[in-house]
Amino acid sequence: MAKGTAVILLFFIISTSAVLVKADDAAPIPATKGALEGWFSANVKPVAESKGLDPALVAAETGPAKVIKVMKDGSGDFKTVQEAIDSVPAGNSKRVIIIIGGGEYIQKVKIVRTKPFITLYGSPKAPPTLSFSGTAAEFGTVDSASVIVESDYFVAANIIFKNSSPKPDGVRKGAQAAALRASGNKAAFYNVRLLGFQDTLCDDRGFHLFKDSYIEGTVDFIFGSGTSLYLNTELHVLGDSTEPTVITAQARETADTTGYSFVHCKITGTAKDAILGRAWQSSPRVVFSYTDMAATVVSPLGWSSNNKPERESTVFFGEYKNIGGGASPAGRVKFSKQLTDEQAKPFLNLGYIKGSSWLLPPPSPQV
Repeated sequence: MAKGTAVILLFFIISTSAVLVKADDAAPIPATKGALEGWFSANVKPVAESKGLDPALVAAETGPAKVIKVMKDGSGDFKTVQEAIDSVPAGNSKRVIIIIGGGEYIQKVKIVRTKPFITLYGSPKAPPTLSFSGTAAEFGTVDSASVIVESDYFVAANIIFKNSSPKPDGVRKGAQAAALRASGNKAAFYNVRLLGFQDTLCDDRGFHLFKDSYIEGTVDFIFGSGTSLYLNTELHVLGDSTEPTVITAQARETADTTGYSFVHCKITGTAKDAILGRAWQSSPRVVFSYTDMAATVVSPLGWSSNNKPERESTVFFGEYKNIGGGASPAGRVKFSKQLTDEQAKPFLNLGYIKGSSWLLPPPSPQV
């Protein structure tokens, strides 16, 4: 973002004269990827065109948002992202947009639970990188994340989250290193990139949306107990790992409603025989639908019980109408499921993440 450029993010204000339309949680995600954007726009409306949103969210979005600028050259309100976050008062009840200029910001960042309604926004043409090199050995796995988000109603758009620690080599203990931990409820991530190796994304807890994004890693690089919908997101599996490459380690332990749903995603990478998910905990739930799986990347087996045969009866590993050479059901483990239309239905709408109560379109800048 150029120095001195006036940037205003356009957030719609509640209008009593507006025609209100409730988002349809049950509207099915279209089978054709080209129709995805139209479906999303039809079902995720600005505040002024919606009803059924959480009252606290409506209040937070009513009136102009507070805008804070972070610029490495000192031309903004702050030079670091954490300073900008620290300036937001605890108990904040209004939307705060932190616009981050281009460049790499090397600092561990944390948004505590008492600071909801924060948006981190970068330029889509020059997204900033939030980077740190923390590892599990130093901080513990979940707290190794370069950016930790504990607050509710968080939004990130056009941001690169990176853990710059070296790839685990099988010798160093605690070499796992997360780029992002999402522990708040009702968080949306638009056009973000998550860069790391083992445990890149701790999709920890709460309802989350990841859309038009990119996530890379080696082992368990999407893990945790979140209830999350991934739309049009590339999962890039890096090769040369000291352990078998695994995309997900969803952590459901009981028959609750948590789980990951990947829809119209793409699996790419340099790895061979990558596993879609393993039973890290007893009852993980992961579903891939309409996803393009590269034959050179995805293992014919597809899934793993993590060498715990007793978990074969408690996992829910499902696939529905995926494409690509890696999607063939012929060699899949017997405890995975090729879902019927009815079985796939709950994972193919915004209701999976209760979207009509909190989802808003990505923030739109106006220069």
